[in-house]
Amino acid sequence: MNVAWPVLYAVLVWWFATGAILYLDGLPRHTFRASLGAATVVLVGALYGLAVAGEEVSVRGAFAAFTCAVAVWGWMELSFLTGLVTGPRRAGCDAACGGLRHAGHAIEAILYHEFAILAGAAAIVAVTWRAPNQVGIGTFLVLWVMRSSAKLNLFLGVRNLGEAFLPDHLAYLQSFLRRRRMNPLFPISVLLGAMVVVLLAARVAAPTSTPFQVTSGALIAALLALAVLEHGFMMLPLPTEALWRWGFRSRSASSTRPTV
Repeated sequence: MNVAWPVLYAVLVWWFATGAILYLDGLPRHTFRASLGAATVVLVGALYGLAVAGEEVSVRGAFAAFTCAVAVWGWMELSFLTGLVTGPRRAGCDAACGGLRHAGHAIEAILYHEFAILAGAAAIVAVTWRAPNQVGIGTFLVLWVMRSSAKLNLFLGVRNLGEAFLPDHLAYLQSFLRRRRMNPLFPISVLLGAMVVVLLAARVAAPTSTPFQVTSGALIAALLALAVLEHGFMMLPLPTEALWRWGFRSRSASSTRPTV
């Protein structure tokens, strides 16, 4: 089994899904509920797809489960970036706020979204319970763990905050981000992520691996490697938004559209 195809597929799905969410998030705010409504239909279809793919231990089943799990995660990202599912706190903190109080405010700002992610994980577990194909929950867990790691690193402090990815209606979240040269968690996040990528790659390369194991391992390893790369972007002064220039076009169109 050639691992190039699942790796390329994971990269393309990551790139396209990110750009599509950025594009929808850049549209006028009155479109957000319709976008999330359509995404909810996709979410339901993805959960059904996970239930079906969970019973299929094959290359096709691995691709299907991976794609459906990314679609479920897409709902999580879109619901947050549109501001429809965030947290009870809708305001930032002033410069004097710090310590545990500041951390508590940060948790309040994203609390509902964290509950939504937990519910999404529970739904995937429910529809794939005892199924032989567990690529779906594996994919979702990689996205969840690495996104949580990114949030913690942004809170503790990184060089590149990626402000361009934060829409105007969530600008208050910038008060919970800190610009620093390094924080104690960052090297641990990168090291652990890289170690798991190596372990997955070893499993993929094992001569006894079946086509399903090769495909599923390559898909998840590639996704995790991309997440580690995204962590690296947080410490590099690079305009990473250029990778999704097409996704940001809707923001430019919205800003130039006349108001009525």
